[in-house]
Amino acid sequence: MKVPQIDLLRQYNSMKDDIDGNIAEVFSSGAFVMGKWIKEIEEKVSGLMGARRGIGVASGTDALDLAMMACDVGPGDEVITSPFSFVSVAEVAIRMGAKPVFVDIDPKTFNMIPEQVEAAINDKTKAIVPVHIYGQSVDMDPMMEAAGRKGIPVIEDAAQAIGSRYKDKPVGSIGHLACLSFYPTKNLGCYGDGGMVLTNDDELGNKVSALRKHGQVEKYKYKYIGINSRLDSIQAAILLAKAKKIEAWNDRRRSVASMYNEKLADLPVETPYAADFAYHIYHQYTLKARNRDGLQKFLGEKGVGTAIHYPLGLHLQEAYEPLGHKLGDFPNCDEAATKVISLPMFPEITDEEVDYICGAIREFYANA
Repeated sequence: MKVPQIDLLRQYNSMKDDIDGNIAEVFSSGAFVMGKWIKEIEEKVSGLMGARRGIGVASGTDALDLAMMACDVGPGDEVITSPFSFVSVAEVAIRMGAKPVFVDIDPKTFNMIPEQVEAAINDKTKAIVPVHIYGQSVDMDPMMEAAGRKGIPVIEDAAQAIGSRYKDKPVGSIGHLACLSFYPTKNLGCYGDGGMVLTNDDELGNKVSALRKHGQVEKYKYKYIGINSRLDSIQAAILLAKAKKIEAWNDRRRSVASMYNEKLADLPVETPYAADFAYHIYHQYTLKARNRDGLQKFLGEKGVGTAIHYPLGLHLQEAYEPLGHKLGDFPNCDEAATKVISLPMFPEITDEEVDYICGAIREFYANA
């Protein structure tokens, strides 16, 4: 049996008529940029995420770029974030002339430790960017309280957590701004790049909206130095077809995670921890595994696709050597990088495939 880590073709085939129909309508309308589709997906996603405003942009990285621009992040500033994440937050901070300040992660949730965030705040801190990793919320209350005492904006990176919740609040509605990615592998993904900035603050929303259009507040009137970053109508139309199913898809992810948890409970792996405050949507189902590399090789031979998110903390990447970090500065991050492995996780995966994967893992450890 072959089981990919994610299968986008299955999802497309399950709703081909809806997606193709929406795309055909865009072609027929001739409105390919900033048309009605953009407004509709902005309203749909902001409603889903509990935010007053959604601003569609060209990618998740651009969403972070625009959010930091809106918060006036610049040279000499510091941005607190996680070293155990995709590179975008740190990359954008440096492009702004700021310094990414990393804090270690909780060894169970893989999310930033709030107490370390508070300890890292100083007079140079311009923004805090918690990353809701793998589909589970960061513990936001202490982070928001610490930021509030210093008047520092919080930008949620919710790229992996669309539909997740923190206590009774949707992720993406808690910080001053939130950033989403609609990259195809996300739990709500388009067929190219796409992203969105969410906010409940009208002033910030208006600023982001202008910044994504070269800083333009009305035609040929430029208030800010902006960029060109607009979600296109074809991607918005695809997202509108998919957004109808996101809650059912997240429910299926949680069901698949429960099956994995049960079937792997007695093996030398650490199944994902779900915090009491979090509604985990399992964008990734990520284990900590003994002999991770051997397990990954064995599963590959059995036809099971896996991924490692992430094999090296950002603080140890060559591009970030000027920050001066070394192995051991963030020990929980360093340990996770050697042990994590993401199993196949997508709504269309079958129970039989989950059984096969768990059987293969059991076989590996029986013979290890």
